[in-house]
Amino acid sequence: MSQPPRFRYFVVLAEMRTGSNLLEACLNEFPGVACEGEAFNPVFVGHPKTESLYGFDRAARDADPLALLAAFGNQPGLAGFRYFHDHDQRVIDPILNDPDCAKIVLTRNPLDSYVSLKIARATQQWRLGDVKNRKAEKVVFDPVEFETHVRMLQEFQLKVQSALQTSGQTAFYVDYEDIQSLDVLNGMAQWLGVTARIDALPKKLKRQNPEPLDEKLVNPEAVAQGLARLDRFHLSRSPSFEPRQPGLIWAYHACRSLPLVYAPLPGCSERAILNWMASIDGAAPRDLHSDFSAQDWRAWQRNHPQRVSFTVMRHPLARAHEIFVGQVALGKRENVRSFIERVHGIALPTDADGLRAMDRDAHRRAFLGFLQFVQANLNGQTALPTRPVWASQTRLIEGITSQCPLHHLLRETHLAEDLPRMGRDLGRELPPFSAKPHARPVALEDIYDAQVEAAGRAAYGIDYNQLGFGDWSAQ
Repeated sequence: MSQPPRFRYFVVLAEMRTGSNLLEACLNEFPGVACEGEAFNPVFVGHPKTESLYGFDRAARDADPLALLAAFGNQPGLAGFRYFHDHDQRVIDPILNDPDCAKIVLTRNPLDSYVSLKIARATQQWRLGDVKNRKAEKVVFDPVEFETHVRMLQEFQLKVQSALQTSGQTAFYVDYEDIQSLDVLNGMAQWLGVTARIDALPKKLKRQNPEPLDEKLVNPEAVAQGLARLDRFHLSRSPSFEPRQPGLIWAYHACRSLPLVYAPLPGCSERAILNWMASIDGAAPRDLHSDFSAQDWRAWQRNHPQRVSFTVMRHPLARAHEIFVGQVALGKRENVRSFIERVHGIALPTDADGLRAMDRDAHRRAFLGFLQFVQANLNGQTALPTRPVWASQTRLIEGITSQCPLHHLLRETHLAEDLPRMGRDLGRELPPFSAKPHARPVALEDIYDAQVEAAGRAAYGIDYNQLGFGDWSAQ
């Protein structure tokens, strides 16, 4: 009794000059396997001189690419195609999310692929069938161009890797050099569920540039400079284990009289800004358009294509202290309070009078305890989930922009100048903005020192680095 095929179709995830033509030729040596070229290349269908594929010409494919994708699974045997990062983007997610699609990932040393691509563009020779027709030319190595080339490769590879990991799939990985190995090719056939084996490589294609690297370049000495620009081990990357935050659509506020929308960040200057927006409408803050559902928000965006959206950032340390006082000491964050009291041995007051009565050292130690909690929580080191109220502003802004692309990212300290200026985008003069200081029973300036600043940077380093904040100042 024959086994059903393991996959319905396959894709070779590759890039230009990685050996994909040769791998395609090898796949087509297996009886019952058909690799149909670059099926979703924007310029042609399958191959440059092919008019149609499975009944789809370019117009039909571009009108409904998913229909052509489905056709691969309906072919006799096992059919597939090659896909590069710049092919039709409408099919990549369906491909990656389909466990019935076998993923063959083809890679090559990016320096070799870059130089090969430069030579192919210079000579306009993309395939070589007969060595006597080979064209050779030395090319210039551009360090900046090479860095861009590597970054593009890595971004696509990370997208593929993430999609496979999160969907519980695996791929068959092939390096450029592996294509010359019959054992690897037959192993790939076994992984695909193909019973046939081959005993020789195809003879149609030849390697185009077999010379050593320095013989292909006008300036081989520039390679060292290009490699030095790369951060191959991501040593400059600041690791972040903080979970991503969704856009809090229900918290957005929009004026009734003009398309101005505010997406607040928890712990920032929300009350004063809502008062200012209400003054634009000549109404009260409760009359602003708010409490959006997802459907309401999409409708509002459709009805206001010329809208202006903004959010307001606060210095991470000032925001943390606001949250500490309002949400932990005087609020209902009992789990956070318990963490601080248990780990740091501090009994936090439960009311404003108790806070005012705290001495400077106790206030400072309690706030340091909160910052240490935030640092541990954002790094996934506590049992408590990360709440938006103490999440980093960077992650919150990422969540906002996924639902509401921002036109203005403002700083709390410059609102008096920046808010009225948004009237230029709306063709209307906006009222001046002034915010009365919000009185708190304890103040950050009373406890601020180098240790508090260091603890703030440890907790919210991503905000200091990504949003460009310096040390806090009482101003």
